[in-house]
Amino acid sequence: MQLKESHIVPQLDNPIRFQEYAVGIFSSIPTKSAIKKAIKKELIFIDEQLATTAKFITGGEKITLFASEVSPLFKRFEMPLEVVFEDEYLAIINKPAGILVSGNTFKTIDNALQQNIQKSLQFDAVRPRPVHRLDYPTTGLLVIGKTSASILALNNLFEQKKIKKTYFAICIGKMMPAGTIQFPIDEKNASSAYEVLQTARSKRFEFLNLVQLHPTTGRRHQLRKHLAGIGNPILGDQQYGIPNLILTGKGMYLHAGILEFTHPFTKEPMRIEKELPKAFTKIISSK
Repeated sequence: MQLKESHIVPQLDNPIRFQEYAVGIFSSIPTKSAIKKAIKKELIFIDEQLATTAKFITGGEKITLFASEVSPLFKRFEMPLEVVFEDEYLAIINKPAGILVSGNTFKTIDNALQQNIQKSLQFDAVRPRPVHRLDYPTTGLLVIGKTSASILALNNLFEQKKIKKTYFAICIGKMMPAGTIQFPIDEKNASSAYEVLQTARSKRFEFLNLVQLHPTTGRRHQLRKHLAGIGNPILGDQQYGIPNLILTGKGMYLHAGILEFTHPFTKEPMRIEKELPKAFTKIISSK
């Protein structure tokens, strides 16, 4: 067998199962299912021993991938993306509406990253990978990890709620000036704070509100469910909107506009902002 790629594991704070760690370290097998197939075909070695899905990685291991019978190079989805910030460890892009971040389909942000993000010069550089998700119709800031260590560090920051996310939405109906929405989602506690920044009268919707949102938990579709739950769904939300008041053909008006966190490696305070899409300001100012 011919050596195809190799990777040195950085020092890790906690052991991690190999099949979880290995996603993204090799350009030709970027998914967990592909990792499992390569292990089954005996193409991956850890410190010159055959890899197993049960193996735990602790740091310092040399992982090698051999080329015999490995699947062809992973196809890249050709799509230009706006890179808002980038260094050797991470990048932040502006996700457009109408595309999945990742998943079992070709047209995803994940598959478009390699043509838009510079390869890191760090020793543990991997194929750039998103470290969180935004819904298919949502626009805005998405964090990308560029090294094994940064992906692990960023995941920890998200898990520990040390990355503050601010969203903006256009919501339907009369709203209180500010408030906190607290009711469970999928039987788990969920909390979202909101503040109305601007309100305009609307013939069809009665009121349209530009709202700033701070989720303090990260449940699936949390903001969309919470706002719909208080009777103020997001404009254009096909799934949770009020049936007679769903705006079609214009997308959903939810935007991830601000990220605040401490850079896990440079320790610099980060505040990254992306202005509202023009459609947001246009729909409020035109009413």
